[in-house]
Amino acid sequence: MIHLRIVVPRDISARTLDMLCVADSVSSVAHFEGAARKPDGDVILADVAREDASVILSALKELGIHDRGSIALEDVDTSISRAAEDAEKAAAGLPSDAVVWEEVESRTSEETELSGSFLGFMVIATLIAAIGVMTDSPILIIGAMVVGPEFGPLAGLAVAIVQRRRDLARRSLIALAIGFPLAMTLTLAVTLILRATGIAPDQITETSRPLTQFISNPDAFSVIVALLAGVAGILSLTSSKSGALIGVLISVTTIPAAGNAAVAVAYGDWSEWGGAVEQLALNLALLVLAAVTTLFAQRRLYVARRRRHAGRDYRQAGGLA
Repeated sequence: MIHLRIVVPRDISARTLDMLCVADSVSSVAHFEGAARKPDGDVILADVAREDASVILSALKELGIHDRGSIALEDVDTSISRAAEDAEKAAAGLPSDAVVWEEVESRTSEETELSGSFLGFMVIATLIAAIGVMTDSPILIIGAMVVGPEFGPLAGLAVAIVQRRRDLARRSLIALAIGFPLAMTLTLAVTLILRATGIAPDQITETSRPLTQFISNPDAFSVIVALLAGVAGILSLTSSKSGALIGVLISVTTIPAAGNAAVAVAYGDWSEWGGAVEQLALNLALLVLAAVTTLFAQRRLYVARRRRHAGRDYRQAGGLA
C-alpha cells in the first residue's frame, strides 16, 4: 500500500474526499478540516493499493491539488486491515509489478544531480578500477562497479526519453559529460604519479593481467550483458528492488572501462585505450537502449490502466471528465 498525505484547498476538498471514498482501491480515508496552514486548507489521509497509486495520483493532479496544495507519498511496510486487503484485491495486478511513476521520477531526479558526492564517487570508483587494472585484481574491479554512481544518470536519461522531459535529460547528460571526463582525468594524473614514484608496475601487458583483460576487449557477450543489465536495472528501480540493482552494477563495465582507459593513456598503450573506450561507449549506449525499451513497455501498461479507469465512478464523484 501507498500512504497519501494530501493538503487540499477547501473549495475542492469535498470533491477530493468524495473521489477517494468512492475509489475501490483506496482505504483508510481520514479528513481533517482546516488542519493545514501552509498551504492553507484541509488535510486528507488515505491508503491506496500500489497497483493503482499512479492512476489515483493522476486524478488528484487533474483537480489541481499539486499546484495549490501538496501530495506526499509514503510506502506502507505493514498494513493490518481488512479494508486494505479489499482495496488491494480491487486493484488489478500484483504490488510487486506495480510502477509508481511519481516515485520513479523523484528517485531519478535526485540521482541525476551533479553534486559533490556524485563526482566524488565517480572519481573514487574510477581510481579503484585503475588500481584493479594495474594489479589485475577482479575484486577491486567489482568494488569499483559497486561504488560507481553512473547508473543513476543513465536511468534518469531513460526516464527523460520515455516521458519527454528535457530538463531531466539535460541534467542526466551534464552529470555523465562532466563525471566521466573528470574521473578519468584525475585517474590519469594519479596513475602518472604512481608510476613516477615506483608504486605502479613499470609496464602492463596482456600476459600480466589475464583476469581483467576482458575490460578492454568487448565481444558479443558484452552486448548481451549490457542489454540484460539495462532491463534488470530499470526493473529494480521501478519495483524498488535494491538488491537486484547491486547485481546490475556488478555486471556492467562502465567504470572499469573508464579506469582502464585512463591507465592505458598513462602507459601510452593506445590500442588498449581504444578497446577500453569502445567498451565504455558500448555499455553506455546499450544500457540506455535497454532501459528505454523496458520503461516504454511499462509506460504502455500504465496508459492502458488509465484508460480502463476513465469511466470509473470515483472520477465522476470528483467531477472529472
